Amino acid sequence: MNAPHEPTEPDAATRARRQSELVAALSPLLPAHALLWQREHTVPYECDGLTAYRRLPLAVALPETEAQVAAVLAACHRLGVPVVARGAGTGLSGGALPHAMGLTLSLAKFNRIVQIDPLARTATVQCGVRNLAISEAAAPHGLYYAPDPSSQIACTIGGNVAENSGGVHCLKYGLTLHNVLRVRGFTAEGEAVEFGSTALDAPGLDLLAVVIGSEGMLAVVTEVTVKLVPKPQLARCIMASFDDVRKAGDAVAAIIAAGIIPAGLEMMDKPMTAAVEDFVHAGYDLDAEAILLCESDGTPEEVAEEIDRMLTVLTGCGATRLEVSKDEAQRLKFWSGRKNAFPASGRISPDYMCMDSTIPRKRLADILIAIGEMEKKYGLRCCNVFHAGDGNLHPLILFDANDPDQMHRCELFGADILETSVAMGGTVTGEHGVGVEKLASMCVQFSPAERDAMMALKRAFDPAELLNPGKVIPTLHRCAEYGKMHVKKGLLPFPQLERF
Repeated sequence: MNAPHEPTEPDAATRARRQSELVAALSPLLPAHALLWQREHTVPYECDGLTAYRRLPLAVALPETEAQVAAVLAACHRLGVPVVARGAGTGLSGGALPHAMGLTLSLAKFNRIVQIDPLARTATVQCGVRNLAISEAAAPHGLYYAPDPSSQIACTIGGNVAENSGGVHCLKYGLTLHNVLRVRGFTAEGEAVEFGSTALDAPGLDLLAVVIGSEGMLAVVTEVTVKLVPKPQLARCIMASFDDVRKAGDAVAAIIAAGIIPAGLEMMDKPMTAAVEDFVHAGYDLDAEAILLCESDGTPEEVAEEIDRMLTVLTGCGATRLEVSKDEAQRLKFWSGRKNAFPASGRISPDYMCMDSTIPRKRLADILIAIGEMEKKYGLRCCNVFHAGDGNLHPLILFDANDPDQMHRCELFGADILETSVAMGGTVTGEHGVGVEKLASMCVQFSPAERDAMMALKRAFDPAELLNPGKVIPTLHRCAEYGKMHVKKGLLPFPQLERF
């Protein structure tokens, strides 16, 4: 299926001519094995983790040095060729979807750990290093890298920077933004740039916070320095069952209101629990309407006190079953279910689309109930898993991509979830980015003036708009079409759309 909001497809002759020009310009800059343009070689790069949308690039470059990256970017800038940077391709919003007349710049070969500094508690790594590999390298020093997306075994730190990824422990330890000190990379013109510092502060504007989460639109990242934290002496996890989703949602808010910041606080509804339990046999309560995983880490004394406090709160909120991990093996088993929510969903459906929005914690039950009504409305099933502690939702809509009608209903279902999240005081994305998936929903969240400000920032970094164009920031024309469609069809009660 073609991507939504796709630019007009070039005719074959135009595409062939531009491809020939690009290959001729890049061939002297890269080894022969590092430049792909034959269809059979570029097909593996046609999409990222959002597999519903696919597109072939003109070519794929796989540079091995920063000098090659700079040269490739400079050449593409001279030719006016768009560039889409790509890490491991695990993103879920189409951020690495190729441009039909552009180059996909794969940074997979930048996979070297440059330095582990146990005294400063930092790691400097190339952008293609896997998230989990950082913690593995730091483990001999009793340290680890805290942000842990579910895809951490495969996703790269460069992709984490692009999307500002989180994970199940982001409530206590923060997102990528809070754990990165410095980023090195290149502008669209091939000029070397560096943001942040290994010092406590960096001079000038805080551009590091701008680059993290910018989805490859401002610069191409090649090297990252991250914070490392000491491995806790002990970690224990509570599995709490509830016979009502509202009780579970209220329990999340109650834990935070009690002044407790768990190391992890996750929620799964009954369909998700059933899918996961059949896959990994984590010991989940299949009778519960929702379960919470509440983790405490620290010294044994700190953990014992925090676990007791959380048990008191959970009991008061109506938990029907409480089980505390007896040892490290059982704790990891509890989390293995949560970490395998996506593959578990893939076992029960031909395809799934994982949405990503954020709402106030107090509205968790409301959004679950609303999603239940949407299942009836669109005739599709949905399994729900949340980073409950910070209100980050990951509904997984189950469908068959080979059925165009189901694909269409899935897209409407997803848009409905995102827009309902906004109506409840939330946002259209939490950690998966906007990419192409949420372009239309950005029209609901942000005004034309706000989108213009975002585009002005992009142009300050990339005046020619060659880095990942057509992503993240929708045009006024697209928002106008989207708004008119919604108001005309009465799909959702969003009067703010009438201004387009």
